[in-house]
Amino acid sequence: MAQGSIQDRWSTWLLQTRFAGDPERKRAFEEYLFPVRDRVLANADVQKGDVLLDIGAGDGLIAFGALPLVGAEGKVIFADLSQVLLDHARFLAEQMNLLDRVGFACLSADDLKGIPEASVDVVTTRSVLIYVPQKEETFREFYRVLKRGGRVSIFEPINRFSWPWLAGTYLGIDVQSIESTAAKLRTLYERLQPVEADPMLHFDERDLVRHAEQAGFSEVHLEYRVTIQPNKPSRWEHVLHSSGNPDIPTLREAIDQTLTLPEAELFEGYMRPRIEAGAGVLREAVAYLWATK
Repeated sequence: MAQGSIQDRWSTWLLQTRFAGDPERKRAFEEYLFPVRDRVLANADVQKGDVLLDIGAGDGLIAFGALPLVGAEGKVIFADLSQVLLDHARFLAEQMNLLDRVGFACLSADDLKGIPEASVDVVTTRSVLIYVPQKEETFREFYRVLKRGGRVSIFEPINRFSWPWLAGTYLGIDVQSIESTAAKLRTLYERLQPVEADPMLHFDERDLVRHAEQAGFSEVHLEYRVTIQPNKPSRWEHVLHSSGNPDIPTLREAIDQTLTLPEAELFEGYMRPRIEAGAGVLREAVAYLWATK
C-alpha cells in the first residue's frame, strides 16, 4: 500500500480482510489464483504490442502478469473503482520500473468513460462482473472499447451453484444439531445478499453467454467447472476473521450481531474443531468466458 493512502472497502477487503491479515493464507490464496490468471490470459490470446485493459485490476494480479506478454511495445491499463488500489498498483509499478508501460483509470466496469471506442486489443476481468448489477451494459462497454478482432477474457465464480445454503449445513458442515443457532447467521447473510436481487447471486454461466452474444461478440466460448470435494483443514481464527466479499461482515462480526453469548459459545464450540479437522464439503462453480469482436 502506498504510504499515506486512505483505505476504502474494496482495498481493505482485497488486501487484508479476505486473508484475515495472515500472510500465509494470502500466499496460499495466491497459489490458487496464479493458474486462474494464466488461464484468463491464455484465453485472451495476448500478443506482443497489444493494449490490454484489465478491469477491476485490484492488486494487479492479471495486469502485472500481462506485461511480459504484451512486451515493451505493448501497454497494460489498470482500471478499478478504488483509487486506493490504483495507487497501490502504481506504487508497485514504480518499484519495478514499469511506469512507462502502464496506465491507470478509475472507473466502473459498466461505464468505461475515458476509454475511447475501439482503442484496446484485449479486455480482461477476474471476479468483477459478480459485483456489477448491470451486467448487460458491462458487456456492451467491453464491446465498445475493443478494436475489431479484439478479445475479452473473464473469470467469474457462479455462486448460484452453492446458494442458497444447503439445508442443515453451514460452510458445508452438518449443523443439524445446532440448526436454530446456525439459522440466525444464515438469515443475516441472506438478508444482506438476497438470492434473487444481489449481483453476486442473480446470474449463472448461461447469462454470461447470453450477455456476450447480445453485446455483439461474433465468437463466444465458455468453460464451466464444478468442484465438490472435502473441505481442507483451516485455522478457526482465519475463518472467524475473514469475509467472502467486501459487502458482508466477517463471521466474527456476524456472530456478534446475531447471537447471544451462550449461542456464540455453542456455535464456536461446535464449529471450531470441525473447521480445523477439515469436516464438511466444499461446493463451488466457476466459469471462464472468452469472446472475439
